[in-house]
Amino acid sequence: MTHPSTNKQSLQNSPNRPKMVANVDPFIVQTLQTIKGSKVVVETSRGSVRGTLADVKPDYILLEASNASFFVRIQEIVWIMHS
Repeated sequence: MTHPSTNKQSLQNSPNRPKMVANVDPFIVQTLQTIKGSKVVVETSRGSVRGTLADVKPDYILLEASNASFFVRIQEIVWIMHS
């Protein structure tokens, strides 16, 4: 009989288990950190969003608009400019 933690570990290393892969560009993240708190327009592959850049994480940004928050994946950003 195998130990439950051994089974869990083997499942995590299974080649059939899907894995999320995200490319992180530290220069983009660092640049976005410098404009945190600014009002910006973000053009994405799905359209543009206008709001305040509230937070920056390695894989997404948080934009706060009038009554909504938008989590935008950095990989989907085409360009950003101050508004």
